[in-house]
Amino acid sequence: GVELPLRALFEAPTLAGLARRVEQATRNSALPELSAAPVGPRVPLSFAQQRLWFIDQLQPDTATYNVPRLLRLRGPLDASALEHAFSELVRRHESLRTTFHEEAGDAFQLIAPPTPFHLSLVDLASHEDRKAEARRLASEEALRPFHLSAGPLLRALLLRLDSREHLLLLNLHHIVSDGWSTGVLVRELSALYRAFAAGQPSPLPQLPLQYAHYAVWQRSWLHGDSLDQQLSWWRQHLQGAPHALELPTDFSRPPVQSFAGSSLHFHFPSELSQSLQSLAHQHGATLFMALLASTHSLLARYSGQDDIVVGSPIAGRRFAQLEGLIGFFVNTL
Repeated sequence: GVELPLRALFEAPTLAGLARRVEQATRNSALPELSAAPVGPRVPLSFAQQRLWFIDQLQPDTATYNVPRLLRLRGPLDASALEHAFSELVRRHESLRTTFHEEAGDAFQLIAPPTPFHLSLVDLASHEDRKAEARRLASEEALRPFHLSAGPLLRALLLRLDSREHLLLLNLHHIVSDGWSTGVLVRELSALYRAFAAGQPSPLPQLPLQYAHYAVWQRSWLHGDSLDQQLSWWRQHLQGAPHALELPTDFSRPPVQSFAGSSLHFHFPSELSQSLQSLAHQHGATLFMALLASTHSLLARYSGQDDIVVGSPIAGRRFAQLEGLIGFFVNTL
């Protein structure tokens, strides 16, 4: 029940040392309890949700915060059981039936009652170029905006290539999901489909909490002196931080951000990977820490800046009860 940073495990690697850190943290401040207490009809937004809601007000009708995924399904498919699985998934996770509204300048979220989910199906079996048409539809779906006040904020499109091969296009708005949530969604959807296709009930246990409980908990914790203390620390820590990273590139930074980025995928040779693991272990660090430090060093060398700002996503699921939820927990440190 105390706020203890992860680095405390590295700085106090013994039980006795860690116990002293816990006692010190207990004296400083304690976190409020996260519970499944009843919430009102209008649920406050978490701070992360408020950030995305604000951006959506500034730049509506964009796909910047869409989270699209494509799943390839091989073998005979029971589309009715899959649709049933989606309905149960939406019933389980309130975030998947949540919309966002504003009144008198205050944003809030409304949770709709469960309703049957409609799974759209497009049959491409007779199409001249099935794969090209599937790519076109996938791109079109990924770029279709969500409307936060109307919903739904989960869409699914099933493309039938033939009797034994389908593509399932999933798309969620980031305000109700994150990368971790996608893993939860796929795992639960798979388990529900297998059960329903076999004529069995849902094998999944009831969820102990919903995202609304987390949003209320976060607001009860971060307000007044607690919030002022957090903001003060970060303002001091980021004081004088550079506005941008000035890297030498082929093109100048455009006046209006285009979001026309790309990704580069590559593999480390096993020998290099093992050497990096060993280096990190020698310094009491994780492989992630070593790779992030090397990235900092490279950016500093190319830019000539000693002070740089690099965003690193963190899962943000500080309680075990949150690990099985679909919702927006990720934060950028």
